Amino acid sequence: MGWVLTLPLQAHHAMEKMEEFVHKVWERRWRVIPHDVLPDWLKDDYLLHGHRPPMPSFQACFKSIFRIHTETGNIWTHLLGFVLFLFLGILTMLKPNMHFMTPLQEKVVFVMFFLGAVLCLSFSWLFHIYYHSEKVSRTFSQLDYSGIALLITGSFVPWLCYSFYCSPQPRLIYLSSVGTSAIIVAQWHWFATPKHRDTRAGVLLGLGLSGMVPTMHFTIAEGFVKATTVGQMGWFFLMAVMYITRAGLYAARIPERFFSGKSDIWF
Repeated sequence: MGWVLTLPLQAHHAMEKMEEFVHKVWERRWRVIPHDVLPDWLKDDYLLHGHRPPMPSFQACFKSIFRIHTETGNIWTHLLGFVLFLFLGILTMLKPNMHFMTPLQEKVVFVMFFLGAVLCLSFSWLFHIYYHSEKVSRTFSQLDYSGIALLITGSFVPWLCYSFYCSPQPRLIYLSSVGTSAIIVAQWHWFATPKHRDTRAGVLLGLGLSGMVPTMHFTIAEGFVKATTVGQMGWFFLMAVMYITRAGLYAARIPERFFSGKSDIWF
């Protein structure tokens, strides 16, 4: 009778092996698919061809970075950017203390700047790799948008620390408030859905423009001349223009809206 009792167990193991075999075959033979057969949570209006289908596992997602599809460019540009900023950050931290006026404080400032860039690029890299289910995609999209908020916040840190060097209270207020609201909003499930692309662009644009508040504060307190010389307002406004431009391009879907169905793997 013992062999009769083991039959269900053997059948279960056989089914597991068969499922594993089917997954392996699928992972090796999957092909890019067009836009119209994607599930709704993966659809992108202007990218019509070359989509990676939903993958069955994290391992399959990772292996797909070596295939050509609509996410290939996003994956590798963010991955290489992550490696570059990580290298530059470590190189900066390893510099002798003689290169810094106040070694500990200035190193913390630079760590915050590089940390924002590294986290943003790493979260984005992971997001573009791992979307084998809607739930997993939503989780990594929340990390991705939080990373963007951290990048913008990190880029404000050096300017705020040096401009408000002698004003610790407003410096602390601005440092703690910049980016917090955007990170909170990014955790809402609806935020990452395709129909709220304009909302995402607006939130990130508002985060970038929030730097105008400490800018006006510094200008009123110290005067326009000091703001443009000591405060390096020119560079600050250049950063703001770049953020505004990027948010506008993102919301308007440029350049892919002008090349719908053409060169989809590059966008």
